[in-house]
Amino acid sequence: MSTGAVRQARPGQPEGERGGLRTALAGLTTRGRSFLAAGVAAAVCAYVLGQSDLLRVGLLLAVLPLVCATVLYRTRYRVAGSRRLSPARVPAAGEARVHLRVDNVSRLPTGLLMLQDRVPYVLGPRPRFVLDRMEAGGRREVSYRVRSDLRGRYPLGPLQLRLTDPFGMCELTQSFSAHDTLTVVPRVEALPPVRLTGEAMGYGEGRQRTLALAGEDDVIPRGYRYGDDLRRVHWRSTARYGELMVRREEQPQRSRCTVLLDTRGGAFRGAGPDSAFEWAVAGTASVLVHMLERGFSVRLLTDTGSSVPGEGADGFAGASQESADAAGLMMDTLAVVGHSDGTGLSRAYDVLRGGNEGLLVAFFGDLDEEQAAVAARMRRRSGAAVAFLLDSGVWGREPHEGPAPVDRSEERVRMLREAGWTAVSVPRGATLSDMWRQADRDRGGVVTAGGTTTGIRADGGTSPGIGAGGWEARS
Repeated sequence: MSTGAVRQARPGQPEGERGGLRTALAGLTTRGRSFLAAGVAAAVCAYVLGQSDLLRVGLLLAVLPLVCATVLYRTRYRVAGSRRLSPARVPAAGEARVHLRVDNVSRLPTGLLMLQDRVPYVLGPRPRFVLDRMEAGGRREVSYRVRSDLRGRYPLGPLQLRLTDPFGMCELTQSFSAHDTLTVVPRVEALPPVRLTGEAMGYGEGRQRTLALAGEDDVIPRGYRYGDDLRRVHWRSTARYGELMVRREEQPQRSRCTVLLDTRGGAFRGAGPDSAFEWAVAGTASVLVHMLERGFSVRLLTDTGSSVPGEGADGFAGASQESADAAGLMMDTLAVVGHSDGTGLSRAYDVLRGGNEGLLVAFFGDLDEEQAAVAARMRRRSGAAVAFLLDSGVWGREPHEGPAPVDRSEERVRMLREAGWTAVSVPRGATLSDMWRQADRDRGGVVTAGGTTTGIRADGGTSPGIGAGGWEARS
């Protein structure tokens, strides 16, 4: 929630007062200017004709708009406003409601108020509301809805308030200083569960463990954390380091997943909610959320080698209290991701080359022969690799433009399959859940360069002889 109030003028500043009065006089409406002109004309005529009664009428007509402007100027600073978004993060094509509240904090009642909020044109028309007379200490609440088919971060505000006197002689427009930001994130599609062999989330009978280097009898001490069992305190290390240390006898290994998003500007053509790039961004968001819900440590990576600020070396951990915050951070990153200036995937490959990345899910645009070779080498650094390829020639074609062009990604799909990827070419209009099921239906074994059939473990390894339990290249 954001709040704001029009700043009250301080005494002892005559120049500011004169400027404020000039602003008040500039806010005279057509009615107020007409009354002022009629009053001045009547006063001049009364002076020329010597009619005292007409002079009194002229003075009344001229003074009335001036008094209204002065009173309105003196009372306009005593109004406070606030804004609340519900929710502050909304998926594309979803609706959010903006709640506005105006409080009269002065001792005098207000006249009619015109309330207006500034919103970007992509969110809809600018909302305007007319509030009736507010009593001293009164409050008025209104709301409106915003909707956008395009992801991004959109500023809301400042809130503008137009004050008017009861006679309609003067109108003053004031802006509050507070702003809010509505984040429109990519749409997340629910994905069906698939069997990923070798899941090692650290829970259950079959969890994998990282033991101490010298055997199970040794321990690796670490700093005490809130909630640790005091019976695990290692007193020798505590005395050595001067802080409370506990035994770390075993460490569960968590399945890891890296989601790679190709953002190269030359790899995608077209724009809008139905473009190939937006499909890739929405697919990336869906896979990230799906893997977090399954307890994976998830990392978001782009072709530039950058990831989400704040994530650890293994990414964000799922199946924990922080998983919702992690999903929010990644959704905020995807909400503003755009095309990069890069032309290759070498930076992403350098990041993946640092170690075993477990499951790798990639969304590629157009790949030339060189970049397809780089993508093929990425498979060596992962335990399982799934690629979704989007051909710009197919996605950029309109239905009325004649026969569909040849899908140029088939040759790249073949190269990735030979390298051990589960490569799927995505046709225009397909849903990610259908592509997800298609890869799962065709799973069997991946033929490596040496001709050995192996199954794929999501924790980053390969299991010889496992066929039906893992991902494989679709043929």
